[in-house]
Amino acid sequence: MAANYKLHFFFISGFGMSKFRLAPVIRNPKSAIFNFTLSFLFIFVFFMPNKSTAQDTIPVKTDESDIQEKLENIAENTDNENADYSDLLDGLLYFKEHPINLNNTSKEELQRLTFLNDIQINYLLTHIEKNGKLFTIYELQGINGFDLQTIFKILPYVRVTDNLSSAHFDIKEMFRSGQSVVTLRYGQTLEKQAGFSPIDSAGLFNSPNSRYIGSPQKLYARYRFTYGTNVSWGITAEKDQGELFFKNKQNFKYDWYEKSLKGNQGNGFDFYSAHFFLKNIRFIKALAVGDYQVSFGQGLTAWSGLAFSKSADIASGKKSAAGITPYTSADENRFMRGTGVTVGYKGFEASAFLSRKKVDANVSDTLENGEIAAISSLQETGFHTTPSEIADKDAIIQTIYGGNATYKSRKLNLGVTAVNYQLDRSFNRALSFNNQFEFSSAQNFNVGVDYNYIFRNFNFFGEEARSQNGGMAFLNGFLVSLDPRLSLTLLNRNYQRNYQNLLSNGFAENTLAANEKGTYIGIAAKPTNTITLTAYADRFEFPWMRYQANAPSNGNDYLAQLNYTPSKKMDMYFRFRERDKQKNTSIADASIYYLIPVNSTSYRFNISYSILPSVKLKNRVEMFDYKLDNNKTQKGYLVYQDLTYNKMGKPLSFSLRYALFQTDSYDTRIYAYESDMPGAYSIVSNYDRGSRFYILLDYNLTRKIEIWLRYSQTFYDNKNVISAGALTEIQGNTKSEIKAQIRFKF
Repeated sequence: MAANYKLHFFFISGFGMSKFRLAPVIRNPKSAIFNFTLSFLFIFVFFMPNKSTAQDTIPVKTDESDIQEKLENIAENTDNENADYSDLLDGLLYFKEHPINLNNTSKEELQRLTFLNDIQINYLLTHIEKNGKLFTIYELQGINGFDLQTIFKILPYVRVTDNLSSAHFDIKEMFRSGQSVVTLRYGQTLEKQAGFSPIDSAGLFNSPNSRYIGSPQKLYARYRFTYGTNVSWGITAEKDQGELFFKNKQNFKYDWYEKSLKGNQGNGFDFYSAHFFLKNIRFIKALAVGDYQVSFGQGLTAWSGLAFSKSADIASGKKSAAGITPYTSADENRFMRGTGVTVGYKGFEASAFLSRKKVDANVSDTLENGEIAAISSLQETGFHTTPSEIADKDAIIQTIYGGNATYKSRKLNLGVTAVNYQLDRSFNRALSFNNQFEFSSAQNFNVGVDYNYIFRNFNFFGEEARSQNGGMAFLNGFLVSLDPRLSLTLLNRNYQRNYQNLLSNGFAENTLAANEKGTYIGIAAKPTNTITLTAYADRFEFPWMRYQANAPSNGNDYLAQLNYTPSKKMDMYFRFRERDKQKNTSIADASIYYLIPVNSTSYRFNISYSILPSVKLKNRVEMFDYKLDNNKTQKGYLVYQDLTYNKMGKPLSFSLRYALFQTDSYDTRIYAYESDMPGAYSIVSNYDRGSRFYILLDYNLTRKIEIWLRYSQTFYDNKNVISAGALTEIQGNTKSEIKAQIRFKF
């Protein structure tokens, strides 16, 4: 399709509107990058501040680019752009509205910020202990480890006040001062998708899973009550696209179709989650009833949710476990359902948890009466949109129980965790050479020991774990602050090929913490108040075969990032990342598969800057190279322009983006975080050739009612069918989505 159109970008400057023309940028991405670079230079020249950061006052607001980078890395490493990251970021959303009082906080509370490592937290608490409470936020600049860039990151979530009172569990006070929040969300793809297209009975009989059973709307509802961080209860409900909401609105009602569903369809949302949670009520450190999360140690033994992984933040390799926490996400798999409790006395804490819930599974064998005898795999998509997916829903019962005992002080944590995992049916995985050591049974038992110790400017941490079959997993590392301007991280892991644990989430290149050895080294240097250089090198080996690698293999992951923050109005960084792995040859009809090297390299330039107190711009240029053996290098390009308007005291704010992308294949896809409404996260993988646009409006109708509207559209210049062969197939080259959300506080 010819790209015979012109694109215009406007940048606001003190001299009026300066226009840059890219024509035709879709066919010439290098030209687009060149013109975008010109725009960067234009803004840089006219708005470059004359003062150094050291002379600036600390800003009251900052962006969240570091969080965005971490989420992009999770999506890139897991190849899952649809994950729900609520559990990772709910704490930050809460602290944005209820900032932490640094004069009345704890190590555990500060760890939830994710921006501070244990050494920085120890320096802060020691400073307050020795010198008394802080009088102003500016005092942070005199504490070891708290440079201006770190302060910028935490500033939206902390405060300094003389009021040292905190929430106490009192029934009358709880209902008087607690807050209830109701959130309702709607989303839908506007173009007609193949899964919703008409089909006759014969066609559906021949291919019963070729159409959705329900409607195209994606619906979400949540009610949550909170009283400080001490009390939380609520309910969350979700319906995905294609799932059934009203049984009488089922798309097909043929007799044979009804029999295939076996009466498993029903009314209402497809997924419900509810929780009741208490924290720090006398000797009860945590009490969860309903749905909750567990996280202990470094994630090798018990870590039920998501976790941040490798990023430009070199300290992100070390996890800060939160123990038992409430579950408020809509992910239908990564949570516990039952009861969990933590009790403590002085420095000792003991936790116990029990979870029993139905989970989706692929049935491989049934008895004569139709009862399930065995399964071949566990399903984790959470979708129930076709007869086969509905048949897999809640197929078996999963029971998990265990406990943890920990000694805690400011400088030393020692813990022991044990977990028993059971399925009520046999799990007979379809074994092959590469997965023959993976869990394939109805029961497993794991035990682990973890530690975290701060000695002067060193933070040592690690965990050793064992599974029922004798498989072992080891992770050990340290963080060290060699100088206020220089930090180093070293982490070594050794996960044996037969270590089995479906409840683990340790630092790894693989999806599971198994069949992997590796050493990670990271360094962060801050030579001036305006410059930060971070880099890491990760060397890993896979001692046994794995997916798409029919032999032991190895690889490397390198990253270097240079951040320049000349003032509170501007921040920019350049990032280089290279990854090398090995995979099977793709030569057709090869009788023997052998490994070939795979190299991927990305280059990113990102800049954000304020041109007015209420207007912020952000640009990114990213290039991606992918090379398989000695074949020709495949390339990918992404450029985008963001504009955010947020004026204090005004009810309306908005953000928008226009992006251009071109990739030679799906292997050169480029992930990018997009602004979305609170609780919804958009991380899009851009591939093929085209453009993408979105706008997000945020309007405060009253102090207690807030409304969001979001519209996004992707236009493909090189194809007339989107997602060919899938239920989401669209006949055309445009995909448009709309979202709406309303939130009530009372």
